[in-house]
Amino acid sequence: MSEVRTVPTLPTAHPVSNPDTEEFWKAAAEGRFLGRRCGDCGSAIWYPRPICPFCHSTNTRWEEFSGRGVVYSYSIVRRAGGEWKNVVPYVLAYVELEEGPRVMTNIVDCAVEEVGIGDAVEVVFDDTGNGAALPRFRPANRPH
Repeated sequence: MSEVRTVPTLPTAHPVSNPDTEEFWKAAAEGRFLGRRCGDCGSAIWYPRPICPFCHSTNTRWEEFSGRGVVYSYSIVRRAGGEWKNVVPYVLAYVELEEGPRVMTNIVDCAVEEVGIGDAVEVVFDDTGNGAALPRFRPANRPH
């Protein structure tokens, strides 16, 4: 299980849940990072959905992912609007999970200049204040 932080560093919108994602959001609120795996082709699936995007099988199941990965690509956002304008700069990134899929997320708990492609990261969950949590990633292998 990962940490669920009650004081997020970035704005946290309440996620919209539907029958296909309800289990994911429930687990996130508990500090667990779920994805799906196809029972036919073996692919790890992100974003969580019941049909495999690779072989179109409906033989998919929930699986707890490790919550570890590496920064695949990133951008430093220096200008933003709305509730994000007061938290710039921040990092928007694709993280390649150990399981294979790439997740669009934020990198938190470090200076934006410290982020680099290939950096090891781990999931952390930011509490939305509404009984839900958003997964974000922070640098791994260092004190927090």
